[in-house]
Amino acid sequence: MKSERIILGIDPGTTVMGFGMIKVTGKKLELILMDELILNKFDSHSLRLKKIFERTLQLIDEFHPDELAIEAPFFGKNVQSMLKLGRAQGVAMAAGLYREVPITEYLPKKVKMAVTGNGNASKEQVAAMLKRLLNISVLPTKLDATDGLAVAVCHYFNFDQKNKTGKKSYGSWKSFIANNPDRIK
Repeated sequence: MKSERIILGIDPGTTVMGFGMIKVTGKKLELILMDELILNKFDSHSLRLKKIFERTLQLIDEFHPDELAIEAPFFGKNVQSMLKLGRAQGVAMAAGLYREVPITEYLPKKVKMAVTGNGNASKEQVAAMLKRLLNISVLPTKLDATDGLAVAVCHYFNFDQKNKTGKKSYGSWKSFIANNPDRIK
């Protein structure tokens, strides 16, 4: 196993996509970046999806992450919101698969549990823990960026147990199709 690796974490959304990247050297975590892609300025849903794909590819091409961790859509009452969120996640995943970056999905509760020890933690609690873990001097005012960073940190904490926990992990289109036969028509 490589002694140094880069993990890109993405919190997908169609109004804001949060992302963060960490470098792992042994057991040391280092913040590379955290930011957000503001999408609500674009009227077209299709254009928003295109921007998510382009930004994800740009991050991959610039920083060459070894792995991509992404938050899985949660089940809510608004079906339209869930569909849009699923599309946003799918587009970010497609960018990773296009560049052959292995992808792992995490449920929101799993991310919160990994970072704070509490699966019901607030965004503010997650951000505060990330600030301590990564020695971040100033947190962003919006917490979408820290949500994306939290997904990367969650992946770091769960990496050694990846195959033991049954998380979905995709390293290619072939593995995605093999793990999701019901999604192929």
